[in-house]
Amino acid sequence: MTDQSIANVETVVRSIAESAIAREVEFGDLDAVVGDGDFGYSLARGFEKVIAEWDNYDRTDASTFLAKVALTVTSRIGGTSGPIWGTALLRAGMAVKGKQSLDGEDAVEMLRAAAEGIKTRGNSDVGDKTLLDALVPATDALSEALAKDAPGSEALATMAAAARTAADATSQLEARRGRASYSGERSIGSPDAGAVAIALMLEDLLPRWNSHT
Repeated sequence: MTDQSIANVETVVRSIAESAIAREVEFGDLDAVVGDGDFGYSLARGFEKVIAEWDNYDRTDASTFLAKVALTVTSRIGGTSGPIWGTALLRAGMAVKGKQSLDGEDAVEMLRAAAEGIKTRGNSDVGDKTLLDALVPATDALSEALAKDAPGSEALATMAAAARTAADATSQLEARRGRASYSGERSIGSPDAGAVAIALMLEDLLPRWNSHT
């Protein structure tokens, strides 16, 4: 993989991992409103292992790198989050298998593949009050920004803003998947922890991306 492409992928994955660890309590508190409250803890423990194994991952190409990270995530994150996040990373990598140079369109394809993997693995879709309710609109926003030839940093900012708006809007939805679905109508009025996590991770990525690029 070209040096710049691997550096870009590494920046995103590293930022996600650091956000998961730094925001453990915040994510847990969000999940505790209608869930079992272990989302923050599980995510942090898994991504701590990613950081610990960081220098050992094979960086031959994006697909290989993400597959190795996905294996760590799947094996270390408890509950349903491990398979969901692991599948997302694995599918993202598979979308660019064999490619040595990645661009904005590849990023969109990776995110769409991740979303489709989550849908299949979690038997869920947009509207079920899951992280998909932030990830899919955010990916659409990124695609639209890139189609208008927006610079990478501007496109990412647009994506983060879309994720935030969509995550906040999950407060109006009734959970249909995960532990929160057991709460039924009581889940209305609070945002989905996974959707908010996507928004916060993208917001955290912005300064790191700008510094990296």
